[in-house]
Amino acid sequence: MSYSAADARDTDRLGFGGTLARWSRRVVVGSILIAVLLVGGTAFRVWQVARINDLTHADAIVVLGAAQYSGTPSSVFEARLEQAAKLFEEGVAPTVVTVGGKQIGDEYTEAASGRNYLIGRGVPGDRIIAVEEGSDTLRSIEGVSRVMGEHSMDSAVLVSDPWHSLRTRTMARDAGLEAWTAPTRQGPAVFTRESQIHGIARETGALVWYQLTHFSADFPYTAGQ
Repeated sequence: MSYSAADARDTDRLGFGGTLARWSRRVVVGSILIAVLLVGGTAFRVWQVARINDLTHADAIVVLGAAQYSGTPSSVFEARLEQAAKLFEEGVAPTVVTVGGKQIGDEYTEAASGRNYLIGRGVPGDRIIAVEEGSDTLRSIEGVSRVMGEHSMDSAVLVSDPWHSLRTRTMARDAGLEAWTAPTRQGPAVFTRESQIHGIARETGALVWYQLTHFSADFPYTAGQ
């Protein structure tokens, strides 16, 4: 950073303490502007990718898990599974991968309850792979990437809520998968303007955190289960 004659005059007029305070204010304001641009740009990308529905043929349709109750998918999870069943019927991929572990005390994993639901929807059981692990998005994606690699698959259409699409796609690509998104358009995540705003805010924060640290940050979902 160059030191101009004007800066020299300011130093003479304000003294060292005044000049330091002035530059400190500039640094603070600049940092705030950068943070606003980062968060705002990320929020726009979350909204933008949420609108993408890419039906390019892939090796597998990957359904991100959500809450389940004694083997019955929550409304959030059911909406994702319905989308996956539709994509399978349309021939987008020959295999569906369900993913998700279980909470303490649960009898079923998210992956197993999702698999059972899809079988009930007519998807052949031998075309479904249940990856019964993952307590958050990052661990789930890492598990999916490993299992798909074991089955010589490397491309995936990711199914989740619209606002979750960018983060799952980013993590999947970081994990070595060729990935694109075809999110559900039904369920609590898209019912109301409030749920949409909440979803965008939640995913913006989680994605910024992931990009800065490469750690997961799945904030609580409150739009409804």
